[in-house]
Amino acid sequence: MELTTDNWRILIVEDDERLASLTRDYLQNNGLTVSIESHGGAAVERIRNEKPDLVVLDLMLPGEDGLSICRRVRPRYSGPILMLTARTDDMDQILGLEMGADDYIGKPVQPRVLLARIRALMRRVAEKNQPLVGSDPVSEGPVRVKFNELVIDRSMREAWLSGVTVDLTSAEFDLLWLLASNAGRVLSREEIFTALRGIEYDGQDRSIDVRVSRIRPKIGDDPIHPRRIKTVRSKGYLFVKEA
Repeated sequence: MELTTDNWRILIVEDDERLASLTRDYLQNNGLTVSIESHGGAAVERIRNEKPDLVVLDLMLPGEDGLSICRRVRPRYSGPILMLTARTDDMDQILGLEMGADDYIGKPVQPRVLLARIRALMRRVAEKNQPLVGSDPVSEGPVRVKFNELVIDRSMREAWLSGVTVDLTSAEFDLLWLLASNAGRVLSREEIFTALRGIEYDGQDRSIDVRVSRIRPKIGDDPIHPRRIKTVRSKGYLFVKEA
């Protein structure tokens, strides 16, 4: 499927007017439709009512911070949320992912990097019924896998545990599918990172670890002594076929 930027509607929630304007101009010059919201208190209703295709959400905002906004809109907004965080603050990144953000990028923002991240997130939406793109290890294969009471369907992008729908973000589903469709094989963080985000792993990003920790209890795995998704020290993660 050819990926184009036609008709993508992006909402930037950022109180730095100069940064927001420069970012908007760059993204619009690359084919996106961009609007700006500078106040955190108004962002929740705009996201809920306008339902943009993607939200670029700053962490520090007047009125309401980005973490609170992300948490509040998630029950009614399913689009990707790309959070802007302080580059050196690891906890901001972890909390953002835990509140439902799909990805994060450090400030100061490099426009070309931001555009690449936006395209990667929108590709997940545009290709819901397609295999994960790129040279990932699941580009071919089944569209549904079953492990006892756990069922995962790639075409529907849904998972069920004992017949009950598992509440997963888009990024969590992609990771779960990647691991489950490679059950019995250890996937390194480098493989996972490249397959899901299309960029090289820098050795410090903890987003994969955070998402695994969030997925485990959702699929009935023990977070302390996991039996389904195991951490293999110095190697990566293993989805166990028979847990």
